[in-house]
Amino acid sequence: MNAEKRHKFLARLKLDNPSPRTELEYTSTFELLISVILSAQATDVSVNKATKTLYGIANSPEKIYALGENKLRSYIKTIGLYNSKAKNIIKTCKILVEQHDSVVPQTRAELEELPGVGRKTANVILNTAFGAPTMAVDTHIFRIANRTNFAPGKTVLQVEKKLLKVISDEFIIDAHHWLILHGRYVCTARKPRCSDCSVRELCEFKGKPSVAN
Repeated sequence: MNAEKRHKFLARLKLDNPSPRTELEYTSTFELLISVILSAQATDVSVNKATKTLYGIANSPEKIYALGENKLRSYIKTIGLYNSKAKNIIKTCKILVEQHDSVVPQTRAELEELPGVGRKTANVILNTAFGAPTMAVDTHIFRIANRTNFAPGKTVLQVEKKLLKVISDEFIIDAHHWLILHGRYVCTARKPRCSDCSVRELCEFKGKPSVAN
């Protein structure tokens, strides 16, 4: 896909959704961090359902750490991998309290030192909470980048680097959310809704149905 088509592609997504945001529900950067950790291999809906109760009881590093691992599990047990996530979250809260004055750090290096926080999670926090021009490549974005030929790559990191290279400053802050939402609701994995796609004519997916269909 050439630069002109990429620009039109993102301009269309912007027209469809001028102010995109994550579907995770949060009221602070700390809540966002915990929700993103919980969202690994889980749906935003399941995370929101669990955190609605959890954050009503504990919504700070001190309060969640005070719950302890066992009590935290009881709040997130409906979420996949809840045992390991509970362990990581408790460790993360301890680090935030002891090393960061209970404030979520704003650098990639410091974020990735937190248990349960990898490159993708750090990118989400940097972009969503702090407005940094990062690209968190999840399964949706990886699929779209390759399927549409927008920024093809064999690995998540290759796709991330290519997206950062080809997306202009005009779109980079919101591109993460546009692509995720497009992949979640339109360019789905098994049955992409090509007939409802606003960027259909720009897409270079060889398997897309013809206009007549």
